[in-house]
Amino acid sequence: MLSKFCAVVLAIVATAALWSLQPATAWAGAAEGTQVFKANCAACHALGTNRIIVGKNLQKNALEKYDMYSQEAIVYQVTNGKNAMPPFGSRLTPEEIESVADYVLEQADLGWPA
Repeated sequence: MLSKFCAVVLAIVATAALWSLQPATAWAGAAEGTQVFKANCAACHALGTNRIIVGKNLQKNALEKYDMYSQEAIVYQVTNGKNAMPPFGSRLTPEEIESVADYVLEQADLGWPA
């Protein structure tokens, strides 16, 4: 009985150790990115669209076409803005901006499901 208990404890400890190696965005980022996007981006980019400049949307093919299909590129644009897009660097934390970039890339990969 004690050996089964020890095995379960070791499994829990090993799992927790593996989780600690994952980047924070893998855990909090998905939920946070969703919320940040809904609160700050969805007015112009609902479901990956672009209500201002239609062709420059958040669909994977457009992100690739305009060299925006990377966390770094999205973080830069969200932080600094560009053309009609205002900068969010003074309104959002760097962590929030990274989480929304992760969210955009994830949704682009999924085809922005409803």
